[in-house]
Amino acid sequence: MTCGYQSDVPTVRSLTLHLQAGNILCLLGPSGCGKTTTLRAIAGFEKLSAGEIHLQGEVLASTSVHLPPEQRRVGMIFQEYALFPHMNVENNVAFGLYHWKASDRQARVQAMLDLVGLQGLEHRFPHELSGGQQQRVAIARALAPKPLMLLLDEPFSNLDPDMTIKMRKELYRVLRQTQTTAILVTHDHEEAFAMADQVAVMQNGVLVQCDTPETIYQQPSCSFVAEFIGQANTIPGIIQNGKIETEIGTIPNQSDFESQSRVLVMVRPDDIQFTPSESGPGRIESRQFQGSQTLYSIRLKSGQLIHCCMKPIPVYNIETSVIVHVTTSHTILFPQPALS
Repeated sequence: MTCGYQSDVPTVRSLTLHLQAGNILCLLGPSGCGKTTTLRAIAGFEKLSAGEIHLQGEVLASTSVHLPPEQRRVGMIFQEYALFPHMNVENNVAFGLYHWKASDRQARVQAMLDLVGLQGLEHRFPHELSGGQQQRVAIARALAPKPLMLLLDEPFSNLDPDMTIKMRKELYRVLRQTQTTAILVTHDHEEAFAMADQVAVMQNGVLVQCDTPETIYQQPSCSFVAEFIGQANTIPGIIQNGKIETEIGTIPNQSDFESQSRVLVMVRPDDIQFTPSESGPGRIESRQFQGSQTLYSIRLKSGQLIHCCMKPIPVYNIETSVIVHVTTSHTILFPQPALS
C-alpha cells in the first residue's frame, strides 16, 4: 500500500505486509518513518493512493474502496488512550456495544473487566484511575466488540519504566488468551522483541526488513537495521586470504564477498572484549555501569568509537589504553558505501 497526508509525497510507500490470524506484528522504526500512518490507514483514518488492505478476505481499502472505520471490525488503542472523561469505566468499555442486547452487553463488559483485572472499579471515572488502570480500560474497550484485529499506537509511552514492563506482560497475556491478531507500533526494539511474532522495521516510509525477532537481531538486512534494533559496532574491513582484516584484528570470513572486497563488519558489544595494555591502540573514553555488566566506549587509533560489554568487576578507568579483540566467529558483513 501507499498513503500519506500529501498525495505527491507519500508518507508510506509500497508497503507489503502479511499477518496470520492470532499473531502479533510490531512496526518498529524511528519517529516519522510512517508507523502510525500505516496504523491509521488500516484503521480507516487515512485513504490509500495505491494498493489494497485485506482482512480475512474482505477488501477494507483500495484506490476505489474505503470502508468506514466503524465497519472494519478493527479495534484501536491510541497513544493517549482516548477514554471518555465523562463516562465511568463500565460505560467506556460498553461504548462499542450499543447495538448489543442489554443483557449481552452487561455480560460482555463484566467479562472484559475480569479479563484485565478491573473488577470493582466499574463506577470510577478515568481521572480517578492510575495510568496502568486507564490502559486496562482502553484494552477492555477495544476488545469488547470482538474485533478481528487490534491496533496499538505506542501504548506504553505514557507509563513509567516499571509499569511499562508490567503492562507489557499483561497485554501480551490478554492478546494470547483471546487469540487476538494485533499490530503494535513502537520505536523500542526491546518492546518489539518481547511482544512480537514478527517485527517489521521501517525507515523513511519504506519497509526495510520483516522477520522474527531472532532473525532481525542476528541477521539484519542492512546496517540501519543492525544499529536500530540494538547497539552495534560497524567496523571497516577488507577481505584478504579468506579472512577479514580490520583495525581490531583478523576476523574469520563466512561470507560470499570476493577477495579485496571492502566491507563493514557488524559486531555486537557483547562480542567484543579488551585487555589493558600501555601500548594498546585503543583508549577507554567512557563507561556505563548496567548492573550485570559495564558498557565501555573505546576510541580507536583511527578515531572510530566502538562499544563493548565487560563484567562489572574489575572496573577500568577512563583513559586506560587497551587492546581490543573480537570473541565470536559470527559476524554480519555489509558492503562499504562508495565514496561520493
